[in-house]
This record gives sequence, C-alpha cells and structure tokens, in this order.
Amino acid sequence: MSARRLAKVQPASFEFSKETMEKAQWWIKKYPESRRQSAVIPVLWLVQKQEGWVSEPAIRAIAELLGMAYIRVLEVATFYTMFMLEPVGKVALIQVCGTTQCMLRGSQDLMRVCKEKIGPKDKLSADGRFTWQEVECIGACSNAPVAQINDLYYEDLTPENMAQIIDDFAAGKTPKAGSYCGRHNAAPVGGAKVLLDPALYDGSAAKKIKKLPNSEPKKADA
Repeated sequence: MSARRLAKVQPASFEFSKETMEKAQWWIKKYPESRRQSAVIPVLWLVQKQEGWVSEPAIRAIAELLGMAYIRVLEVATFYTMFMLEPVGKVALIQVCGTTQCMLRGSQDLMRVCKEKIGPKDKLSADGRFTWQEVECIGACSNAPVAQINDLYYEDLTPENMAQIIDDFAAGKTPKAGSYCGRHNAAPVGGAKVLLDPALYDGSAAKKIKKLPNSEPKKADA
C-alpha cells in the first residue's frame, strides 16, 4: 500500500455543520459512553460528505468530539482509501475500477477518456470541478467495466458513454446511474437465459416425474 499523507495546503479551521453534528451524535449514541471512539469511521465519513474531503483541522475536531488522541484518528483516516485526504472535484469524484475483470472489459479506455477530459488522475481538475482515480475492485464485476461516481455506480460503460457522462455532469445534469447496456441489476444482458420453462414453476413438471421402484413406503406388519 502506498503512503497516504495529508494535503500540503490545509484550511485554517473546521466546523461541524448542524446536520453533520446531529448525525454524528446519532452514531455516537449507538455505543456506550466509554466506547464513543467506535464511531470514528462513520464520523469521518460524515465530515467527508460535508466537506468533500478530510482535512487536518477536521481530524483534530473529530478527535476532540470522540475523546481520542489526534494520532488515532489520523491513523484511521490515512489507512482507509475511502477517505479523501486532498480536495476533490466539487461536481464529481470519478473512481474507475482497474482490477482484472474491468481491465479485460476496457477500463483502460475509460481512464483515457477521463485523462483527456479532466487531466491527470488523482489531481483536481483546473476548474476544481472534477477528480478521477483508478481504484481496486468495487464489487460489480459482472457489469464490468464500472466506475463509481460520487455515491453511485455506473456500469457496462464504453468510452463513448463515459465521455457523455462527464459532459452531462459538467453541464449541471445528473446522469442516470446503473447499467448502460440495459441489464437488470447483475442479470445477463437481454434477460435470463436458463430455467425459462414455465413448467418448472407451475407444478406441472413435478407431476410428470415417474415414481422410482420401491419408492412406496412399506406397510407395517399386521
């Protein structure tokens, strides 16, 4: 795993929004008072949802809220790659899966489109609106290639619709999430291919099954 460090440029301060604090307190109350530190991951996530990333002042604020040493919160924030340690695009954070299944299905072409339209990976775009990354498996292998954009999955992508998705976000639109080849969830393209005979489900197939020899229960001796 590569070293993960805090951004060189940090804000002067951090303050929980009212909504974020209410949700943080909801999580904290799930644990005994002596174990309030157990809420560190959800509270880090709430802060990231508020700010878009996790800053050094935010880590200090979380440590104070949970009664933890600063270094303990820093350890968690730098260990989990789900936490962004630098500012990301205000419009879209695009995470393209680069693991085997997606790679075989063309994720390199999706990354090429991202580089052409946004710039280098892991870097904030010049206008501050986009960031794209290559990530490890995000668990939608049957619908490869896949990208997670903000909180949603975009699946069965091609370079053409990847480009259109970026253009739509740039235009202030909200592109639909899910499969871009029309499949339902992780079903085969075009629908089911096996177990299609209605007799399998209406009971008629069972009636056609012949009884096996000696399948009748033996009668008890008189």
